[in-house]
Amino acid sequence: MRWIAFCMTALLACAAPQHYSAGTLRIKGSDTMIALLQAWAGEFMKTHAGFSVYVEGGGTDAGFQALINGQADMSAASRPMRPDEARLLAEKHRSVGLSILVAKDALSVYIHPSNPVRDLSLGQVRDIFSGKIKNWSIVGGDDQEISIAIRPPNSGTYFYFKEHVLNGGAYASSAHPYATTDALGKAVAADEFSIGYGGMAYHTGVDHLNIDHVEPTEANVLADRYPITRYLYLYTINTPFGKHKHFIDWVLSPEGQKVVRDTGYFPIWEKNHLY
Repeated sequence: MRWIAFCMTALLACAAPQHYSAGTLRIKGSDTMIALLQAWAGEFMKTHAGFSVYVEGGGTDAGFQALINGQADMSAASRPMRPDEARLLAEKHRSVGLSILVAKDALSVYIHPSNPVRDLSLGQVRDIFSGKIKNWSIVGGDDQEISIAIRPPNSGTYFYFKEHVLNGGAYASSAHPYATTDALGKAVAADEFSIGYGGMAYHTGVDHLNIDHVEPTEANVLADRYPITRYLYLYTINTPFGKHKHFIDWVLSPEGQKVVRDTGYFPIWEKNHLY
């Protein structure tokens, strides 16, 4: 419940006008969050003159490494920090870091629009991505080999899917990794017999499968009916203050959470708490 208390404090702080010190904020991490980070940065700088926010992707792993090595003020992550990462942070900064939940996301399973398969059980998704099911005909599709697209091991999305869908098991040896969600989506859009996964906000040239007869929609995500959901995080080394706190306060405010919705993700608060 620590994060709830922190978020409530931040939201209350945003309720009154604040003075802030202009400066530069560097955020690095999750490719899943890059569009959201860019939108946040752009909107924040419109109302905070003299404040520069630089964002960079590279994956959740890279974001934590940048935070540990002092190359970023915050890291953006699509998974919690692992114990080994917390240990390195503690060794270097005498702190295990602080995580702040900033948005909710859901992973969709992408297919080509021409694929007749519209619904899979979570078990079938697991068997496809682990290599046990190799042909679309087994799940009601054409008699064609399944081409599997995944994210690389430096991606928080890769580990989330591995832990929560594959139950910690291995991906199929034939699976092809793509550095970004955009690259993965384009690969699925170009191959009618492919399958991949990524954030629900991505729609370019792909369709999204129903999982266990549940459509990947905002209503189903917010009601926790859709099975593949997760939170997105910002991490700092210590309790935020100064420029860190000003930015996080704004991200958790109604204005910042509206950007979450406008970018295709889901606010951490119910809709009627924001507007």
